[in-house]
Amino acid sequence: MASFFEIADSDLISLKSDVVIITGGSSGIGLATVNLLLDLGATVVVGDMNGPPLSHQNLSFQKCDVTSWPDQLSLFKFTIEKHDHIDHVFANAGIGSRCEHVNADTDSNGDPVAPNLTTYDTNFKGMVYSSHLAIYYLQKQDSPGSIVATASASSFQHFPASDYTASKHGVLGFMRGVLPNLYQTRIRMNEIAPSWTVTGLLPPQLTDRIDGPWQQPEVVARAVAVLMADQKRQGQLIYIVQGKYKEVEEGFLMTAAREILDGEEPAIKVLQNIKEVVAGFRMAQ
Repeated sequence: MASFFEIADSDLISLKSDVVIITGGSSGIGLATVNLLLDLGATVVVGDMNGPPLSHQNLSFQKCDVTSWPDQLSLFKFTIEKHDHIDHVFANAGIGSRCEHVNADTDSNGDPVAPNLTTYDTNFKGMVYSSHLAIYYLQKQDSPGSIVATASASSFQHFPASDYTASKHGVLGFMRGVLPNLYQTRIRMNEIAPSWTVTGLLPPQLTDRIDGPWQQPEVVARAVAVLMADQKRQGQLIYIVQGKYKEVEEGFLMTAAREILDGEEPAIKVLQNIKEVVAGFRMAQ
């Protein structure tokens, strides 16, 4: 069973001079990661609706709505034009719950109104856009690169905010789906799963009044940085709770999946067999 681990400063020094794109980098975990990377000597390009509350010679900002493909494409093209390459992408932008599926709103006729899908769009579609672009541009480079996405502790447990929880399950599911194809490349993808963290979603004005297991975004930023820096980390999900770190994807979740399968043919092998049969059938036509 995996145990908690520590992240030393020496684990992060390889990020010096690396070029990093961060979505949602103007507040919360994103901003904490910007500050950490700048301290480490990295170059950072932030894509967000508002600029970060700091200036630095190694920091650039591009206004970006992560739900907009043109905005995200412009962010990546700006980075390539300015810095010639990308080393890491942190797909971090996210928002809290915006709709309730159990107690649906109704219109003047008493009919249910369509749910507000803003959280799904921001947390999931935005991450997919960022990751898709990252894979495209990183594949064009000779050097290895990585993607880190912000999942959540709600990615693997029940949590009574259905749109937020579903979107964060989607973030984890995306990594699981794309990972088998990334093994054929020099691209790594990993994710973080923060527990209760003081951010724009949980501002200090609120957390200061509640006795809860809060942690500061700076400790989460270190998990992001180590996933970028450590080239041995692939397909990992680091759970961060009260300033402690634990890898839970291979350490727990995939172990449970293998136990559930109990010797059955893994789905990936079945899919590969299907693809081979279909390819053979098409060639025979």
